[in-house]
Amino acid sequence: MSAGAVHQVIPSLVRWDAIGNHSLQVQSILRDMGLESEIYVNDVGPEYAGRAHFFDRYRAQTGAWLMYQASTGSRLAAWFAQRPEPKLVNYHNVTPPRFFERWEPRLADEMVDGRHQIAKLAGVVRHGIAVSRYNEQELIDFGYRSTSTSPLLVDMSRFDIASDPTLAGWLDRQRQAGGTGILFHGRISPNKAQHDLVKTLVAYRRLYDPRARLHLTGGTSSGSYRYGLRRFVAAEGLWDGVDLAGPVSSEELAAYFRGTDVYVSLSEHEGFGAPLLEAMFNGLPIIAFASSAVPETVGDAALLLTDKTPGVVAAAIHRVVTDADLRASLVAAGKRRLAELDLSRTRAAMRAELTRVLEAGA
Repeated sequence: MSAGAVHQVIPSLVRWDAIGNHSLQVQSILRDMGLESEIYVNDVGPEYAGRAHFFDRYRAQTGAWLMYQASTGSRLAAWFAQRPEPKLVNYHNVTPPRFFERWEPRLADEMVDGRHQIAKLAGVVRHGIAVSRYNEQELIDFGYRSTSTSPLLVDMSRFDIASDPTLAGWLDRQRQAGGTGILFHGRISPNKAQHDLVKTLVAYRRLYDPRARLHLTGGTSSGSYRYGLRRFVAAEGLWDGVDLAGPVSSEELAAYFRGTDVYVSLSEHEGFGAPLLEAMFNGLPIIAFASSAVPETVGDAALLLTDKTPGVVAAAIHRVVTDADLRASLVAAGKRRLAELDLSRTRAAMRAELTRVLEAGA
């Protein structure tokens, strides 16, 4: 192998971020291969202060390659493009700007820049590794001549913990009082379409279960979208039925996965969808809108919908929570799919891909 080092470049490294956790796994793989590997960032969270370096501290070394973890617009892309080292892109997808144009024009501009940056990198990188076939097709459309797919590296060990007892008790009391618990985990963001989940709750309460509850966990990508979502909840009189939990700890997230009845994703755009695997790990049946990379992520481990009209989704939820055989089959399929995407397997796939690319020099 000609390379002596592969250093990663990532715009930000922060806690609980799927791309950041993936990058740490890639670093571990590269070091296991006997290569030097550091992570260079524009921003770093305090919990990772000792595990990353600011990009302006990077110094060239003989035999080094660079790998860019691409998911958003960043000034690092231009810096990366100008570096003389052989280069790789690991593509997680940049959200199409149309989702943010109404809510966050500045972020929409950043996404326009990000997609232009990924396209420009096609002319200077040796190879693009995508975390889904959906993403790989985008790289091909951007003009990349050498591409492959290796799945996102998702470590489920964060759930080898007890649930937060206070939250678990609250969810258990709700369950005993009756009413279906519906969960979605992901940043409050227009492309995640939490507003469609609220519409679904309205329909589900009217048609099937007036005590159903919707739990939305995760941080916020758009303050204005979150504000609009809160106003929508209030206008529908749903304060007793929608839990906007915000960012949660691993213990709290475990409680939500274990204390609700069904996981529903109506997201319009996912480059992979790590929370879908987390739902599988915790034995929660999944209903999902068949958009972007969602179908290939879940395989046969979800009830996939091509229509997310509120009444259609509500009927799907009712079927899953009332049909014990269907529920059991979805949970079992989730365990099988999770085994296919087990970290040991996905790490081996990434290592094989990196070895192939580095040995070929292409």
